[in-house]
Amino acid sequence: MGKKQFNGKAIYNPSGRAGEYSYWACNFFTGCSNKCDYCYCKRGVMSHIWSDIAKLKKCFKNEDDALRIFEKELLENLAKLQEHGLFFTFTSDPFLPETFDLTRKAISICIDNFIPVKVLTKRADFLDKLNGKWTAVHWSLSTMMKAYIAFGFTLTGHDELEPGASTNDERIATMRQLHEAGFKTWASIEPIVDFESSLSMIHKTIRFCDLYKVGLMSGRKYDWRELRGFILACTPLGSKFYFKDSFMNQATLERDNLPANCVGRGYNIFDKNE
Repeated sequence: MGKKQFNGKAIYNPSGRAGEYSYWACNFFTGCSNKCDYCYCKRGVMSHIWSDIAKLKKCFKNEDDALRIFEKELLENLAKLQEHGLFFTFTSDPFLPETFDLTRKAISICIDNFIPVKVLTKRADFLDKLNGKWTAVHWSLSTMMKAYIAFGFTLTGHDELEPGASTNDERIATMRQLHEAGFKTWASIEPIVDFESSLSMIHKTIRFCDLYKVGLMSGRKYDWRELRGFILACTPLGSKFYFKDSFMNQATLERDNLPANCVGRGYNIFDKNE
């Protein structure tokens, strides 16, 4: 994988908690209209530029300029991106009305260059737009698309904390639709607001979710016994689970002690042999 970090205007190597989702990521926008109460960006280093409206990053002149820079950075790192894939996005939602079009164009470039793409969203209203915007070559539920896109949905079970997003049940319905069409799907069970709600999200999706990434509420202290109990409740259900470092630290567990269907940070959702 290499240790040298790449920090472009669009594409970069995330660090810390974000790095547990992907070695490569793309951010075009800052701000988000999902208005999640627990959003880390509202309180972290981005708080001074955060808003409830997604805005193109100031380093880009316009969306055409952003796409040109994206393609240049992509080609500069092509081999590594083909190996590890590209994540959309940590500083907004990739499928908001104001972010959708640029995201869709960037994903098309990735597919043209055989780069796997992982998206993470709280939206459930983007499928019709994808079908309408992508060409028959790129879409039509084609084999190419299925091989190179994994659709992820944040699921907390708490709609009241995400007032601008699609409901959790709507996201689950869209996840099912995509999985039944042949796409890889995954869920971010982060943050765990309460164990009952998070476990409910897993029970509702276990038949059509290929991977769960499970994380805690930033700054909150959990009972280690409850965390261990949560693992014991989740892992017999099937699918793959990645419990983030903060979870493992508070549970005082080593990864070697986890069940066989628990995976490491480098797990490749696209690899049929995994």
